[in-house]
Amino acid sequence: MKGLYFQQSSTDEEITFVFQERENLPVTEDNFVKLQVKACALSQINTKLLAEMKMKKDLFPVGREIAGIVLDVGSKVSFFQPDDEVVGILPLDSEDPGLCEVVRVHEHYLVHKPEKVTWTEAAGSIRDGVRAYTALHYLSHVSPGKSVLIMDGASAFGTIAIQLAHHRGAKVISTACSLEDKQCLERFRPPIARVIDVSNGKVHVAESCLEETGGLGVDIVLDAGVRLYSKDDEPAVKLQLLPHKHDIITLLGVGGHWVTTEENLQLDPPDSHCLFLKGATLAFLNDEVWNLSNVQQGKYLCILKDVMEKLSTGVFRPQLDEPIPLLQSDERIPVFEAKILFGNC
Repeated sequence: MKGLYFQQSSTDEEITFVFQERENLPVTEDNFVKLQVKACALSQINTKLLAEMKMKKDLFPVGREIAGIVLDVGSKVSFFQPDDEVVGILPLDSEDPGLCEVVRVHEHYLVHKPEKVTWTEAAGSIRDGVRAYTALHYLSHVSPGKSVLIMDGASAFGTIAIQLAHHRGAKVISTACSLEDKQCLERFRPPIARVIDVSNGKVHVAESCLEETGGLGVDIVLDAGVRLYSKDDEPAVKLQLLPHKHDIITLLGVGGHWVTTEENLQLDPPDSHCLFLKGATLAFLNDEVWNLSNVQQGKYLCILKDVMEKLSTGVFRPQLDEPIPLLQSDERIPVFEAKILFGNC
């Protein structure tokens, strides 16, 4: 039985992917579940976080968002039994890759998959669903009538966040990074209040948001990264698509919530003073926040269940790439490499 792993070079600059033969899994015991994987989504590998967590290994397992059928359960498992259909996200320290036929995982990382949800929908939406749910419900407390700016709304995360915000009765504004993204966002029903096309770098996000809200500013901002410095000091790739941190502060309304994915965000004293005057809050959206806190497992399972319930009832529909069969052949590794580095499947 083979699984897909990645290996970093000694300089941490180059990553290679290999199919590695795996030994048979040990007998399932205690709170662990043996799972036949039916679908696995691929997302970016945060090598920096792995290094910070001191998780240095020769080979790192690839693929963490999985959906499958329970084959066997340990003696202390209370939530599942053989033949149950489940979905979940493997922990950071998992020894098993999701891109494998069979994995072994603690029951607290799994929930039941609704019957109406396909394998690919479950695995492909679970991570972005948890991120959007965390940002809107736990970090910014979205409610009816609130205005929400969702940056890069046509992304996999953005589309789910827009649909969840609409479900809660919020007014949504979003940015588009290309003409194709703009056309995608304009097809949303219910419609997005305003789609801001930032692809040419000439549109000012702050001005557009203030105009849309009558000068009051937006209540919630979910960014997709921000520029920290002037255009002369930033890498060229960031120049057009990302707003400057000052733009975000300017467009925030009184009592607003800024949820950022910029882990190295730096605020100068004048920036902090402006947030203070507005009574605004700043929160960081960390993909692994639930994974790193063992005391929050109960809350995390509730989020997983609610995400699957909303997917089953049609509250949101994920944006997925075409699934690729997992062939036991080294020839397919380049295909997986592209997917792993640049998107979800």
